[in-house]
Amino acid sequence: MAFEIELKAWVNDRSAVEKRIGELAEFTADFKKDDVYWVPVSRSDTGAAAGGLPLSGVRIRRETTRARGEKSQSIVLVTYKTKEVRDGIEVNDEKEFTVTGLSAFEELLRRIGLEPGIFKKKRGRSWRYGGADAVTVELSDVERLGCFVELEIMADDNDADTVNATRKKLLSFLKLVGISEDRIEPRYYNDMLKAARDKG
Repeated sequence: MAFEIELKAWVNDRSAVEKRIGELAEFTADFKKDDVYWVPVSRSDTGAAAGGLPLSGVRIRRETTRARGEKSQSIVLVTYKTKEVRDGIEVNDEKEFTVTGLSAFEELLRRIGLEPGIFKKKRGRSWRYGGADAVTVELSDVERLGCFVELEIMADDNDADTVNATRKKLLSFLKLVGISEDRIEPRYYNDMLKAARDKG
């Protein structure tokens, strides 16, 4: 089992941060990620939807990536997560798979009691930093929110020692690209987008 240990932080000077990341890490691709979060129509007070579905719902992502010198590639990814935030660091147990018959899959989601909720659009670039336990780096413009750097390491477990050691690596890289820890955003994008939607 693999766990995502990640953080995201607000970026003020996108061009400066992108230049610094490019000096440190290996470019992997440009990307477009269009997400729809399918959420339970009725939610319980216990934090779980009918059938044990997470309240964060099921994410359907249309993703297009283009590595340097290559043609664009597009896939549809379905993701659901068990989420946790520890001191601003996300620790997620993520399950993900691809689908080809999207309309049929969306009909299945409707039949089990889900509906489209939050929509998210991200455009950006990605890099890889380091060898073993490499940091995946994304610089993303998130529609309606702003620009963020996202750092992620995949870990074999989520015990306290692993999370603390990984947190140090993520914070170290954040410092290398010139972003202070007070720019870390602990909220999930979902919650931020809901707040932006409710404000109108």
